[in-house]
Amino acid sequence: MAIESVGESIMSKIAEFLAEPAIRQLRYMFCFNNFVQEFNEQKQNLTLEQDRLQNAVRVAEWNAEEIEKDVNKWLEDANNEIEDAKHFDEQIGNNGKCFTWCPNWMPRYKLSKALAKKIETLSKLEEKSKKFPTVSHKAPLQDIEFLPNKDFTPSKSSTDAFKQIMEALNDDKVNMIGLYGMGGVGKTTMVKEVGRRAKESQLFGPVLMAVVSQNPNVTNIQDELADSLGLKFEQRSIKGRADRLWQRLQNEETMLIILDDVWTHIDLQKIGIPFGAAYRGCKILLTTRLKSVCSSMECQRKVFLGFLSENEAWALFKRNAGLRDEGFALNKVAKEVARECKGLPIALVTVGRALRDTSEVQWEVAFKQLKNSKFLHMEQVDEQNNAYACLKLSYDYLKHKETKLCFLLCCLFPEDYDVPIEDFVRFAVGYGLHQDAESIEDVRKQVCVAVENLKDCCLLLGTESEENAKMHDLVRDVAVQIASSKEFGFVVKAGIGLEKWPRSFGSFEDCTTISLMGNRLTELPEGLVCPQLKVLLLELDDSMDVPCKFFEGMKALEVLSLKGGRLSMKSLECSTNLQSLQFIKCECKDLISLRKLLRLKILDFLCCSSIEELPEEIGELENLRLLDLRGCRRLIRIPVNLIGRLKQLEELLIGDDSFKKWGVGGTIRGGMNASLTELNSLSHLSVLSLSIPEIEHIPRDFVFPKLLKYEIVFGVERSSMSLKMLPTKRTSYSTSRRLAFRCINAISLNAKTFEELFSTVYQLELDLVSGLKNLMLFQRLEFVNVRYCGDLSTLFPEKSWRPLKNLRTVRIDGCDKLEEVFELGEVDQVSDEEKVLLLSSLTELVLEELPTLQCIWKGPTRHVSLQSLIHLTLRRLCQLKFIFTPSLAQSLPQLETLQIEDCGELEYVFPVSVAPSHADADKLKKIFGSGEGEDVFITDEGGIIEFPQLRKLKLCRSGSNLNLFSSNNFAAELPSLQDLQIEGHNQLGNLLAKLLGLTNLRNLIIKDCEGVEEVMQVRRFVTNRRGGLVLQNLTTLEVVNCKGLRHLFPSSMIASLLQLKVLKISGCEELEEIFAKDEILSETHLQSLCFPSLCEIEVRECNKLKSLFPVITAAGFPQLQYLKVRDAPQLTKVFGHDDKASYVNVEKEIVVPNLLQLSLKNLPSIVCFGLGCKNFLFPRLQRFMLGNCPKMETKFTLTQNGSMSAQSEVSQVAEASSSSCAMPSSTYKMWTRNGGWKEQVFDGYEQEVNPAGSVVVASCRGLCETEREGKRREK
Repeated sequence: MAIESVGESIMSKIAEFLAEPAIRQLRYMFCFNNFVQEFNEQKQNLTLEQDRLQNAVRVAEWNAEEIEKDVNKWLEDANNEIEDAKHFDEQIGNNGKCFTWCPNWMPRYKLSKALAKKIETLSKLEEKSKKFPTVSHKAPLQDIEFLPNKDFTPSKSSTDAFKQIMEALNDDKVNMIGLYGMGGVGKTTMVKEVGRRAKESQLFGPVLMAVVSQNPNVTNIQDELADSLGLKFEQRSIKGRADRLWQRLQNEETMLIILDDVWTHIDLQKIGIPFGAAYRGCKILLTTRLKSVCSSMECQRKVFLGFLSENEAWALFKRNAGLRDEGFALNKVAKEVARECKGLPIALVTVGRALRDTSEVQWEVAFKQLKNSKFLHMEQVDEQNNAYACLKLSYDYLKHKETKLCFLLCCLFPEDYDVPIEDFVRFAVGYGLHQDAESIEDVRKQVCVAVENLKDCCLLLGTESEENAKMHDLVRDVAVQIASSKEFGFVVKAGIGLEKWPRSFGSFEDCTTISLMGNRLTELPEGLVCPQLKVLLLELDDSMDVPCKFFEGMKALEVLSLKGGRLSMKSLECSTNLQSLQFIKCECKDLISLRKLLRLKILDFLCCSSIEELPEEIGELENLRLLDLRGCRRLIRIPVNLIGRLKQLEELLIGDDSFKKWGVGGTIRGGMNASLTELNSLSHLSVLSLSIPEIEHIPRDFVFPKLLKYEIVFGVERSSMSLKMLPTKRTSYSTSRRLAFRCINAISLNAKTFEELFSTVYQLELDLVSGLKNLMLFQRLEFVNVRYCGDLSTLFPEKSWRPLKNLRTVRIDGCDKLEEVFELGEVDQVSDEEKVLLLSSLTELVLEELPTLQCIWKGPTRHVSLQSLIHLTLRRLCQLKFIFTPSLAQSLPQLETLQIEDCGELEYVFPVSVAPSHADADKLKKIFGSGEGEDVFITDEGGIIEFPQLRKLKLCRSGSNLNLFSSNNFAAELPSLQDLQIEGHNQLGNLLAKLLGLTNLRNLIIKDCEGVEEVMQVRRFVTNRRGGLVLQNLTTLEVVNCKGLRHLFPSSMIASLLQLKVLKISGCEELEEIFAKDEILSETHLQSLCFPSLCEIEVRECNKLKSLFPVITAAGFPQLQYLKVRDAPQLTKVFGHDDKASYVNVEKEIVVPNLLQLSLKNLPSIVCFGLGCKNFLFPRLQRFMLGNCPKMETKFTLTQNGSMSAQSEVSQVAEASSSSCAMPSSTYKMWTRNGGWKEQVFDGYEQEVNPAGSVVVASCRGLCETEREGKRREK
């Protein structure tokens, strides 16, 4: 029974398993309509779900949300399934007709089965859509600041700044970078471009940017940074938000934060920026108008962004104004408008966009408005976003009234004017500024501080001289606008070429300041009513007489500056409030009337040559504090005791080109005159400038007073020789302590008289001073210039270490007995506080024409450092055997210029040698050594010594085998070298092999190197240590009198000479080829090479040269303007090659598009201009010279379009030709584009002196064709 029961169970299970599939299969055949109905319902449900999700997605996209990836995938799958379901609709429709009356069971079965499978797929897809928690999420905000910006215009200034910033961003030692510059110069645009590049290169994680502004709002800054990070603050307090931001930012490994428009020091921790030791991964780039902000924020790199050049400015302006090249008339006035914007990007963009699509008349009006500093009067300019508003913001930020007034005083000077800071000082004293100052020097210091603050704000610019400042023209326009307001009452018409008093001037009743500087007025009104006028600056024609009543209506006048014209001081008698009075090149009369100006503090007579004597009444000016008489060449009398009566006098400036006839004890021959003893009665005297031509004029017991600044010249300057040290302008202010001794005997000097001067002097000039052995008496010297002092043997003797601490410049010339410059002793006896490295401030050392000089430094040099030396020049030192000791040779990090000429005994510049046996010999490969006990070990295993700043190296006629190093195992790394000149060296190849890394070489001059066969014969010169070419920046190459030179370069170097502009070769008698064809380049490669920048080629006196360049390269001179070849007896063609195969791929016509001058002279063998090319075209040729070329067969003719054509039928050049028809070699013809042909005959050696545009053609067979063609065209 049990067995039967088990069997029945198994059989029932089998029946069950078999029945279910059978039923399913039967359903496929008999329940077709059910499957169809279920399919339609499921498809409809899926379509509804798809619409629902699609609507949700659309709403999310409108809200700038990012759609979840699985949602997008579901929508894509649903769409595909619904599209696929359409095929089932067609099958159901077709098969349904048959199924009604005569069903076909097999198609019904297959379709039902497929529908069942599709229903299951659609059902699962519908269920999946209900599991999405959300269809989207908030997308991280895209920083639109870092999108490509069309306003970013690459320029030299911006490119340099961008390069510096990117280098700093890649420097691990730099984490704070400051970009500063004038408002509107493009700082924000620049940092946005930096941010974009940083994001593209993935240099950092997040790149964030926030605007700080003039009044920083910490909450706003936090919000800007948080928005870029997608961070939401739940905290309300600034500290809580800062903590949250700090926490979020520390999750990033690296990041760049750009803080724009910073005006003052900001607390990064208060904002929530982890920085410094707290977080090394954060770098900050800030922009500011104030250089001081870069300092207060401790920026390791400070980058200045300057203005655009004229061409760069025009390109930016043209783009914003929508100008086209073909609009010549409009572009002409548009360029003038662009020039008035002075390279300031915000002005160029603002004005350009404002004038876009306007008429020419509107452009002309705009130009006049800009010219007259009326930027705001332009209707089209936005009142908020323009250069004026931008720059005025910088003015408004100035904190002190005095600084603001100093800024406004700058606009009184003409455009592009180097404003003397000393004029500010004298105007400030007269104007009553800084009344709390006790002395003029105190006022000067405060004015200098104000000027530095204005420079720091980029409202003023520096100049070459520290004595001047400059104001950008647009900044000046802003200053004029501000100063012209009712608040200040300025009238400024400076430097606009006025000759007559402007008719546009109305009432002056509210006027406080008038500036007519930089004009040459030939007329003035009889009088002006200016009751409030305090400052008047005038410039007149020299012949203009100032009306006697001109100043009567100016009772309040305090400052008067008059340049040119003629003036009687009687006209100033009513102006009793005058405190500062300045006359420049003015013819002054009736000086006695100055006695009534009792409030006068400053009196200047600068270059007033009409003044011959000062009246005694000037001594009554009891408040006078500064008297300036420099440049009064005819002044021969200052009454005795006049100077002594000016008890308040602080500064007396007479100079070395004014009064010199000092009395001794009150008398001189011919009358009474002032003496030097009067200086001792001036208790306030602190600044003195004068000349004492004869030592006898110094009273015996006279002692110079203690002075703050002085400039005193003793002796008479020789007319044939003037000292070159620190030349000063005629009216420049003495800012140092300077003594000059000329043509005197040092023995005649009384040491007690000069005790105070000798101990404090900074600048010392000695010219033809006899009896002087050394400079031991001078303790604080900074500048020394010594010339032709025949008794000088040692400049600074042993134990005179004090003068060596501050020395900055030393120049010595023509001292026949000088044997050493610095005699160095031990400084062990010096206290620790006084111990410093001697000569550590020396920046320039120039030694010339010293026939007995044997050494520069004598004695131990371990306490000497040349760490600041920038320029070293040695000329004609015929006994000098060495320059540096080993310890000095390694302390030259700042050396930029090294020039050595005519030092015949020199064998090397730097003393080095191979290291001896040593315990660590495997590491210490090289040493500096000279046997003086000062050997210095160098661990550079390559034997390469780097001179990182050296920019100019000149080695001329200083021994035929002069080397840089005393050992051949050393080489110099010169990454900054730009100028290299070598003369008179017979082992040029060996020398050049020691110069590595010349990646910035610009100019190369080789002269009188007879032993060299190829300039670039040493491949180590051609390549750096990493194998890259290093001549890619070479612009000038000049080779002179290298008698043995056969080749200049291998052809393989052409590709590296892309920047070459000038090529000059002369006196190379053995030169056969300029570029020797080598195996590196095939003919095809050679054809593709060119000289894209070459402008000038000059070749002369090269006896064996047969051609300049392969003709296959002739089309590669797009910029060539000057081509001159002469005195080459074997030259047969300019372009060509001896290899006939070279001409296969040559074009039949070659254009040299920019050639202006062509000169071929004294070339007796030349047959054609270019062999292998039938026609050369010179469309811009202006000058053409061809003289003494009897075999020339090339025909030079003018084409229909006016181009000069050189046509050659020559296919082969013979060594000699007897068929040539030569004209007399002394016959020349000149062709000018404007004047046609002219014939000239020269008796002797022709010297090329021709007017611009002339072309000389002479003695050539093709000349007749040219002349005939010219006459035919004339007919």
